[in-house]
Amino acid sequence: MTNSEMIEHVKLAINPKFQDWVLFKNGTYIIFDHADTIKDIHAEAIKQMKEFGPVLAGGPAGDFNTITLKHTEGWIVAGHGYGMYTYVNPIEIENNTPNDLEIGLFGRSKRDLDGKQPQIIYTNRNNK
Repeated sequence: MTNSEMIEHVKLAINPKFQDWVLFKNGTYIIFDHADTIKDIHAEAIKQMKEFGPVLAGGPAGDFNTITLKHTEGWIVAGHGYGMYTYVNPIEIENNTPNDLEIGLFGRSKRDLDGKQPQIIYTNRNNK
């Protein structure tokens, strides 16, 4: 999946009322409620990703919730860190009928990659 394809899926996955978000290379994104109060949204996103992204055994980042998307194909894996989610596309999973545990573990591994090597590929801002 290309970056532009992932960006389009994530745009469809996020509730339109949330206009300020940052997407990382492996599909993890962070929604900001009050982006207008943040001096540098990229620096803040990297800081949060480094803090909440890496998955440590027995740590809170290991917990997750899998959400099936309605407006695009795939799932969102939610977990530790307010406003932080990871997009998982069906083509990324080998099993054609994955269960929530498989999807969640895969999404968590993508989030771990983003946490250890955060690379922003897209920023969406509300232009008030």
